[in-house]
Amino acid sequence: MRKWTIPFVLFLLCLIFLVPDQGRKIQANAEADSDAPVDPPKVEEKFGAVPNGLSTDSDVAKREAESMSRKTLRASAEKFEFQAEVSRLMDILINSLYSNKDIFLRELISNASDALDKIRFLALTDKEVLGEGDNTKLEIQIKLDKEKKILSIRDRGVGMTKEDLRKNLGTIAKSGTSAFVEKMQTSGDLNLIGQFGVGFYSVYLVADYVEVISKHNDDKQYVWESKADGAFAISEDTWNEPLGRGTEIRLHLRDEAGEYLDELKLKELVKKYSEFINFPINLWASKEVEKEVPADEDESIDEEETSESSSSEEEGEEDAEKAEDEKKPKTKTVKETTYEWELLNDMKAIWLRSPKEVTDEEYNKFYHSLAKDFSEDKPMAWSHFNAEGDVEFKAVLFIPPKAPHDLYESYYNTKQSNLKLYVRRVFISDEFNELLPKYLNFLMGLVDSDTLPLNVSREMLQQHSSLKTIKKKLIRKALDMIRKLAEEDPDETNDKEKRDVEESSEENEKKGQYAKFWNEFGKSIKLGIIEDATNRNRLAKLLRFETTKSDGKLTSLDQYISRMKSSQKDIFYITGASKEQLEKSPFLERLNKKDYEVIFFTDPVDEYLMQYLMDYEDKKFQNVSKEGLKLKDSKTKELKESFKGLTKWWKTTLASDNVEDVKISNRLADTPCVVVTSKYGWSAYMEKIMHSQTLSDASKQAYMRGKRVLEINPRHPIIKALRERVVTDPEDESVKLTAKLIYQTALMESGFDLSDPKDFASHIYSSVKSSLNISPDATVEEEEDEAEEPEIETKAEEESASEDSELKDEL
Repeated sequence: MRKWTIPFVLFLLCLIFLVPDQGRKIQANAEADSDAPVDPPKVEEKFGAVPNGLSTDSDVAKREAESMSRKTLRASAEKFEFQAEVSRLMDILINSLYSNKDIFLRELISNASDALDKIRFLALTDKEVLGEGDNTKLEIQIKLDKEKKILSIRDRGVGMTKEDLRKNLGTIAKSGTSAFVEKMQTSGDLNLIGQFGVGFYSVYLVADYVEVISKHNDDKQYVWESKADGAFAISEDTWNEPLGRGTEIRLHLRDEAGEYLDELKLKELVKKYSEFINFPINLWASKEVEKEVPADEDESIDEEETSESSSSEEEGEEDAEKAEDEKKPKTKTVKETTYEWELLNDMKAIWLRSPKEVTDEEYNKFYHSLAKDFSEDKPMAWSHFNAEGDVEFKAVLFIPPKAPHDLYESYYNTKQSNLKLYVRRVFISDEFNELLPKYLNFLMGLVDSDTLPLNVSREMLQQHSSLKTIKKKLIRKALDMIRKLAEEDPDETNDKEKRDVEESSEENEKKGQYAKFWNEFGKSIKLGIIEDATNRNRLAKLLRFETTKSDGKLTSLDQYISRMKSSQKDIFYITGASKEQLEKSPFLERLNKKDYEVIFFTDPVDEYLMQYLMDYEDKKFQNVSKEGLKLKDSKTKELKESFKGLTKWWKTTLASDNVEDVKISNRLADTPCVVVTSKYGWSAYMEKIMHSQTLSDASKQAYMRGKRVLEINPRHPIIKALRERVVTDPEDESVKLTAKLIYQTALMESGFDLSDPKDFASHIYSSVKSSLNISPDATVEEEEDEAEEPEIETKAEEESASEDSELKDEL
């Protein structure tokens, strides 16, 4: 035994000394291996083919995970300083331009789209730049990692070299695409902006660490990284999966930006901002599917125990079924989460296509998508056009089938636009009110401009020189669209023969469309005449109204003029609360007898409208309830002389009522007299409108109130009899009272409010007394005093008080 003890002890001592040396060698080898170059990994067949990472070997996946989670600049990377101060950069870009955090995704997708636009343009002359396989697929891919809080956006665009990364992402003003555009302008017209500049820095609204991995055909794959702390780093990428070509941006999201790891949130943002990007946008989305898997043995045993406990009567049937089941493998249905690419922007940008290529059904679908209108109502009309010249843009405008319920509730106090602004297919804003005037804010649609800059604030866009030109063209196209809607409506034509011809199905669809438009949006056209002096005549052609000869149908000014008498120089109209009321107006009596047509204006805004619409096609407008109406009457001079005494006396009698004058009327037929106002003062209806204003000032209204003129009908028997009484005794108080009563009655019939209704009522009662042969001194019979009534009331009060006290006691 002793013979083997000494060698065994020596063996153990050798092991003790050898193990530390071997450990140090292993550690040294590991450190040497970490510095050695790593073989490039295999290229994935499809980015995001597995849910938890790229299809790489285990070593590459491990290194990639470590780089993603570090949020620190790599020690081996080349460091650079930002040209602009970080404090100024963040203040200008984040606080001023980008108060809405959601737009970071819009900016990144816009940049990706422009990079794809650039490689597509280069491929027109050199197809080899696209490469092979997946590199030829021009698309944008979005992927998220909820565990690591990383959002990735990848494109297969032109990519960036190391120098591009330094210049384009290191300064605000420098832009790779702007330089590219300047270069291409010498040989061709390419309006692409695709810049990693101002827009790119919006990523720091949601991320505190950003990696930009990019591969250009002319350079190696590099990584740009920064924490927006005044410095950034660029290093050759030897740890991430090779991109082939293009750019991938990884956003390491802040804790408060966790909402952007929600698939639904990303879908919503893409739908809102980038729905019409000209390249497919795919999201690596999860999906639950049902799958048949083999059942566990425990479950099968439970099923056997259940079958044994069944009743003896059913044993025969169950045994037969069991025998059949034993032949088939037992399975169960489970839910499994799978991942696949989901296309987010399936709506085609129809405004980029020729209007001739787009069908009516496509326009209808596009309108419902744009307006978020899920009803079956079709838009009344649309206009799709491309504007060329110094300012280039594409636009699609729609007239909605119905007006919003609150369209005119706060017309002047709210800024609301239904026009979406795109710049190179990138959504900018749907609250841009400078594209259309307020009176056209009912129109739906979009404008895609190739001239406006993308990465600037709304305030800067409002001052852009191209905006006025775009607005001018949009207004003209919008008014042409409305005019065309009227022209295509069979009910609008004057040609009776065309109406008699059998109408086609298309004409039937368009029949009554303009009347429908006018009922929904007619007030907007009137407001346009008030606000837009430049297009006032165009808007006037779109006016519709009823007249004394329209038989309840709408009429245009052109149709009215075509029916005017040869001797008629003015366009006659009257304003009031309703058509029924105006039809009975005494102002129309003579005009109707002479077969003149008069327009009915029954909307309160019509009073304001006619203050701005003074003439049309060299025809003046004449309110038949105001002074200035000229109708030929051969006996006018003779009648004026005959009634000169009466008119002078009546004017003196009504001096206290502020009557400007009393004249012989040429507009009455059956009514004794009417009250008209001066030509440039308020009409009776306008006075009522102004009195009803909540914040109206009576003292100021006195200046605008029209001077009142009493016009009498010299052929009426009441006026003739009054003249005879005045000739007999001009100082007779009863005659003066009658004259005043006639004036007050005419005032009411002409649409005015009485200043003293009590006085008018007293005169009416006095007249009734006279007609009933009641003495003017007759008084109202006094009520007899009844002594019992106060006692009864007192007793009733006592009973009520007693009941109240009893009720209180019970409570």
